Amino acid sequence: MFYKVELKDFVRVPPIYFSNDVNEAVLKSVKQKFEGFIDPDLGIVVDVTSIKSVGEGVIIPGDGASYYDSIFELIVFRPELQEVVGGRIKDITDFGAFLSMGPIEGMIHVSQTMDDFVSFSKEKSLSGRDSKRSLKVGDICRARIIAVSYKEITNPKIGLTMRQQGLGKPEWNLEQESKPEKLKEEKPEKKGKGK
Repeated sequence: MFYKVELKDFVRVPPIYFSNDVNEAVLKSVKQKFEGFIDPDLGIVVDVTSIKSVGEGVIIPGDGASYYDSIFELIVFRPELQEVVGGRIKDITDFGAFLSMGPIEGMIHVSQTMDDFVSFSKEKSLSGRDSKRSLKVGDICRARIIAVSYKEITNPKIGLTMRQQGLGKPEWNLEQESKPEKLKEEKPEKKGKGK
């Protein structure tokens, strides 16, 4: 899910930005430091939206830069378990598909792509044997987050599923809606013989 987060930090502004307005120089430095930053608690920083306040500058002896106590706003993407996300299929391999969710990709294991026996073709597509559904690069899909791992901070792993109702390609959901609902056939109860 996307969040707007307010942070406070001492921002280092290098001498290259000294000719700019202080707010502009701080904004450039914050963007350089935080855009693309990944943290398990904060999430994935997508953008720095604004600088709320900038304090007095401080120069540390031996460092040519100045430091400003600043408050700024970020837009972050924080993947949450059970969240439904949309995206585009970026790549398909024999073990699954990769869904681009904006700032990050998630992996859908081949067993989680659809409720069917799935086969991989060399044209980079997955096909369901009985349902005749197919998944190829460029398809827009909806998936649910089932696993999030920050073992490698620079490359978090997100596991996805499309096997639940309402997930997958939009046309798959239209197929479900157009199928008539089967009523349960009740079997007559067997009555035991009395003693």
